[in-house]
Amino acid sequence: MRKVPLTDSLRIIGRGSLNWLAQRPIVVSFEVTDACTCWCKHCDHGGPRDESRNLRPPEYARYMEALRPCVVQISGGEPLMRDDVAEIVRTIKGSPRRPYTILVSNWSLMTEEKYLELRAAGIDQFSVSLDFPDARHDDFRVYPGLYSHLSDLIPRLARLGHDDIVLNSCITSENVGEIDRIADKAREWGVNLCYSAYSARRTGCRDYFLNTPAQLDELNDLLDKVEARRDATNWIVNAPTTLEATRRYFANGGTPGCKAGLRFLVVTADGALQPCSMQFQRYPLEDRDRMIREFTRTNECDQCYVSIRSYLDKSFPQLLRENVREFLSVK
Repeated sequence: MRKVPLTDSLRIIGRGSLNWLAQRPIVVSFEVTDACTCWCKHCDHGGPRDESRNLRPPEYARYMEALRPCVVQISGGEPLMRDDVAEIVRTIKGSPRRPYTILVSNWSLMTEEKYLELRAAGIDQFSVSLDFPDARHDDFRVYPGLYSHLSDLIPRLARLGHDDIVLNSCITSENVGEIDRIADKAREWGVNLCYSAYSARRTGCRDYFLNTPAQLDELNDLLDKVEARRDATNWIVNAPTTLEATRRYFANGGTPGCKAGLRFLVVTADGALQPCSMQFQRYPLEDRDRMIREFTRTNECDQCYVSIRSYLDKSFPQLLRENVREFLSVK
């Protein structure tokens, strides 16, 4: 599972190497809307927002030309709330430097027709949020019926055989005891799983951080259990070193050394650059060098270990070894 074809692997390796050396971003996350269908307890988005200033699909071409990322995330809010999201994807994939493209979504609005349309438009990977392996997921996201929808749709689409669905489970104090059951659910549905770590920076609420020795012990015990079941299918896509760093992040209350703005950055729905989704300094596209000088070079924030950072917060040789050989291994 989660085997990227040889041509895509080589393209990501080559372009990622050039971007690293040229100090261009490896990953750009386009937050195409601030609106969302859910009101998740661990997120600062939720519900309807002003959409009048959102970038239009043709405008994304200018950002692709200037930033030249080799991996693009299309996120929000909830990106499927935009009726023109497939057109945005086509614009991004129409770049001469076609990026590996990931749609990050809660899938509340996903259908088989939308899935196939987005695949045809150029989505390479679908990242689907899952907080609990049962209907408690609905309560955490304040969206009744969401888990039932996912439990019907995800295995049905997985059986189409495209191997492009990855569950994303953000570890919080609420679901830390479900780590292994979420892994079981991913296996049952025939899809892959990526763990990420809760950050209090987004909402200011530390209630969902792992704050007690008992919670940390449970995290370590259950990650040990999941790691012992890791196999050659890449069913758990996190590298072992990433999960080890996730343990340290919770144990230490943070992880210093973030390269937000340099290795990765966010483009907001209205077209501003931000170092990450939880740092709200805004810069025009033309001022990315100033963002690096003013933010990245002096950044002392240690308050997240989100998925983008966890893959890029490593030395270049380690990044190549892990993300090429393991995550981007060839068919």
